[in-house]
Amino acid sequence: MPATLKIKYFNTFIIREDLNAPSGNTGLSFPGNTGSDVTMADKTFHIEESRIKGGFNEPIVGLGARAYAVDKNYKPNRRENTMIYSGIFNSRTGVNDTNVFSIGESITKSVDSAYGSIQKLFAEETNLTIFQENKVSRALIDKDAIFTAEGGSLSTAAKVVIGQIAPYTGEYGISKNPESFAYYGNRKYFTDKNKGVVLRLSTDGLTEISSYGMRSFFRDNLKTAKRVYGMFDIHAKSYILSFSKNENYTNSIETTYSTSGEGFDFETPVTVDVNYKTLSFDDRVNGWTSFFTYQPQFGGSVRNNFFTTNLGRVWHHHTGSNKNTFYGVFNPSILQAVSNQNPSMVKRYQNINYEGTSNWRLIKFESPIDDNNNAKAHIILGNLESKTGSGTYNGFTPIEKKYYAHIRQDNSAVYSSGKIISTSNKAGLGLLDISDVKGFFADFTLEHRPMQNNGDDDTTKHAELFSVGLNYEQSLY
Repeated sequence: MPATLKIKYFNTFIIREDLNAPSGNTGLSFPGNTGSDVTMADKTFHIEESRIKGGFNEPIVGLGARAYAVDKNYKPNRRENTMIYSGIFNSRTGVNDTNVFSIGESITKSVDSAYGSIQKLFAEETNLTIFQENKVSRALIDKDAIFTAEGGSLSTAAKVVIGQIAPYTGEYGISKNPESFAYYGNRKYFTDKNKGVVLRLSTDGLTEISSYGMRSFFRDNLKTAKRVYGMFDIHAKSYILSFSKNENYTNSIETTYSTSGEGFDFETPVTVDVNYKTLSFDDRVNGWTSFFTYQPQFGGSVRNNFFTTNLGRVWHHHTGSNKNTFYGVFNPSILQAVSNQNPSMVKRYQNINYEGTSNWRLIKFESPIDDNNNAKAHIILGNLESKTGSGTYNGFTPIEKKYYAHIRQDNSAVYSSGKIISTSNKAGLGLLDISDVKGFFADFTLEHRPMQNNGDDDTTKHAELFSVGLNYEQSLY
């Protein structure tokens, strides 16, 4: 039998109070919910028709009618792979139909549910980018595509709001981390946690930018991340990615480098949250340029300025005179590198040199002896902190705007505070035993200590490092 649908009719009026009306008015009487009349003295009211179609300055308001259908069997229907659009908002005329969803029109558009739910929509010009868990697609807005006999596509105006949907090549999505999305210009950046990769969407399609030297890092770290935030630093023209293994910002703090017992007077050792990673990607070099010690909860760029939030405060980056100071805490610049030229040759690493700003120090130099032990070099101080009163250097020595130092084995019997104190007890081996570090390759770390020429620490000084070189010979054995 046919269904029976009950139709109701109504017309609504809005009563508005004029707060600027003069006193002494007789007021307005209208039926109250107690059955008696309620008088609002000293008030002026205006009656407005709720419908937009009402005529301007008309003396009489018609009764009119608006019909609506009553669905007593209504229940929510969650469709995670479907988009729905409402009426329009016209800022010029003031017409706002964003709460109107006409069931008589086709106002929904679905994507393939096999690729998971829709996590993010990004409108750009006349295109709509759709990010699913395992797929990225592009939809035309207010236009459709027709195909020529040669297979090419042409855009044409259409009555549909969301037109044809075309997926990008590649089985990538945004997983369930829409917060990793950031964009600049025509480039969009995001992560696919399910596949352990970071992606860039541009005119050339999808590119796996995590493969630029960081493939294994993101593969191992993204899968355990609980928070993944993407930001674009418009000042540095870099995509900033920050992710954490937990929801907190103060857990699992460990000291990465300790200066105690080595004759250093740099007050604050470097500390990081081992569960937190923040790093940047630069399109100009197509590479991941740096890790950072700051831990943002969120961030973004406004008018060529980059801001992040941390513990309820907003921080403005790239301002002030202090370098490497984030959230009021200074941390030195650190370079970690591996020298593996001729990896099958046992080498004797003899000296190290660098080109850059003054007072870089060598805080780590190791080469594996076997599976359980490493040969280590002693720490080398920067040229400013190692300069003696006689003008000599116990660390890096400046020569023709470059800095050089000899690599010596770490042996407490002959060292004290970075200085050689004895070589007489080396069983006839002399300097050969304390010189050089042998191994197939070298894992080393440089740290910059900003300092004035008079020996005072100065965090306003910047750090630059253009090149690092190692000299070695083939082992005699």
